[in-house]
Amino acid sequence: MKKTDKLNKKNKIEKTDSEYLIYPWKKQKPSKIIEIAGGEGVFFWDTSGKKYYDMSSQLVNMNLGFGNKEIISAIQQQVEKLAYIAPKFATDVAVKLAKTIIEEIMPSNMGKIFFSLSGADANEHAIKIVRNVTGKHKIMSRYRSYHGSTLGASSITGEARRFFLGKDIPDFVKFFDPYPYREKSFKSEEEITSFYLQKLDEQINYEGKDKIAAIFLEAIPGTNGVIIPPKGYIEGVREICTRYGILLVFDEVMTGWCRTGEWFSFMHWNIKPDIVTFAKGITCGYVPLGGVIVSKEISSFFDNNTFGSGLSYGAHPVGCAAGIAAIEAYRKYNILDNVKKMEPVLKNSLELLKEKHKCLGDVRVKGLFGMIELVKDKKSREPIVSYNEDKAKIMPKIVDMLLSEGFSTYSHENMISVSPPLIINKESIIDAIKILDKVLSWVDDNIPS
Repeated sequence: MKKTDKLNKKNKIEKTDSEYLIYPWKKQKPSKIIEIAGGEGVFFWDTSGKKYYDMSSQLVNMNLGFGNKEIISAIQQQVEKLAYIAPKFATDVAVKLAKTIIEEIMPSNMGKIFFSLSGADANEHAIKIVRNVTGKHKIMSRYRSYHGSTLGASSITGEARRFFLGKDIPDFVKFFDPYPYREKSFKSEEEITSFYLQKLDEQINYEGKDKIAAIFLEAIPGTNGVIIPPKGYIEGVREICTRYGILLVFDEVMTGWCRTGEWFSFMHWNIKPDIVTFAKGITCGYVPLGGVIVSKEISSFFDNNTFGSGLSYGAHPVGCAAGIAAIEAYRKYNILDNVKKMEPVLKNSLELLKEKHKCLGDVRVKGLFGMIELVKDKKSREPIVSYNEDKAKIMPKIVDMLLSEGFSTYSHENMISVSPPLIINKESIIDAIKILDKVLSWVDDNIPS
């Protein structure tokens, strides 16, 4: 194809995409969208041939990178065997995937799985489940959280994207969670934990402890900062929930499937949840699949009570086949081991940038789940942009600069995600961080303190 033909084709696609497609979380005009042609491993490339390091695993879901042969083969075989069947029927792949998760990965108290399509609808179903099982209506979640953009998931979301609902729905209650980097009044993690657990306990009593069905938590809040909880906090929330008969739901949509160095992030604290929601890394984005894992006690409730929900594409056989293949690939390639080996490489590389750049206030890494926080001043820790207010579009400008240099990621508030595919090696981490280093130098020189 001639160069002019390629250019005409590219211009035609750009015109068509802006004319017919709505893109998420952005104003549609002006719209500059890069057309992607392919990907392999930790890279993807556009139609001009430019390569990009995928340093956020797209939406922290491409855990095994692009072009995983096991998942691709499983999808192909399942489409040929049985592409679809209504969810009222059983399939070998749905049963095998559920059995593997329950018997080989989850704690001993977990019982059954309802398969959905995404993290948002997994959380929607978790809302229904906790209200049906407990007979209570209030649900608590944290301000620094994101649980999805559907109606219910937006309602348990605490951060600013819930404002697009227009008006908060009653009975969804928010509470503050510890943010160690911004806690200046405490001498230790234990003091932080004690304060926030005391306030949570107090708020539960003010809200009516007999009216609260569940607390939803991201054990490590993802988009809102990869905020690693202080010592004893997660265990403390578990104890409070147990004491008051409140169900504890862990949203593991982003942190599940080896991302933090365990199969699920709550496992770092050796506790047992009542419900776990998941998506993303179960198929690594190759096809949609999510799910709600419930305890044996909860699953037994539905033995004699109707499970009042469903999805046309629930337990989709192609998604379940991809999920089986993904778990097998996690094990085949010793992904958990690689995450634990690469964690110090990523963390140390970012810490060196923190020492070098005046704009880099904090670095937080758990496994290959990372976030950097940009500030105007390291001493005051003033964010580079105010909460939910970036009129100068500073953060999008920084992300665009990174992309132009071959480092693909996303930002949220004053933070930038650094969460590469779990197959990444040391050389690729170091090479990609050089790009981040270059762009942060620009930020140092051009963003006023």
